[in-house]
Amino acid sequence: MGHRDVTLRDYYLSPGYIFLSEEPSLISTVVGSCVAVSLWDCRKEYGAMAHYLYPVTEDRSQASAQYGNVAILYLIKLFLAEGSKIKNLKAQVFGGAINPAGGCERIGSENVRIAEKLLARKRIPVVSEDVGGMMGRKIVYNTFQNEAVVYKVNQLRKGDWYPYIQEGR
Repeated sequence: MGHRDVTLRDYYLSPGYIFLSEEPSLISTVVGSCVAVSLWDCRKEYGAMAHYLYPVTEDRSQASAQYGNVAILYLIKLFLAEGSKIKNLKAQVFGGAINPAGGCERIGSENVRIAEKLLARKRIPVVSEDVGGMMGRKIVYNTFQNEAVVYKVNQLRKGDWYPYIQEGR
């Protein structure tokens, strides 16, 4: 079966969630100050993504994928549980925009910083990133080929979310 013969499953990744499937998929998500981290196993040739809202929680009772320190480490743990080796993992990082009007001037950069810190600590190279700035992003990540398309927008609209909602509805 060639690359052109593969059917990709569509999946919308909500904030605070992780998606990993060995089934080829197109993961779509929308980030502003949030960050999405994709991991790719170059040996097994499949990828996954985590989307988190806040950089860190130290409170174990609140530990969830809403926090970068939890989401990234759990995403790595999922790969290892599937038989991946750290040396075969590559990462991409998206998001971390600054929204001064929204009162979260630092959260975007802190979200990016925790991703870079944890990935470096685990010795997982970041092979691509589109972070910072003042624009929101819609990301479509192909888990079968480790390719990402990033659409940047000044203002996120209803139609940027999946399922694609028609404006005016």
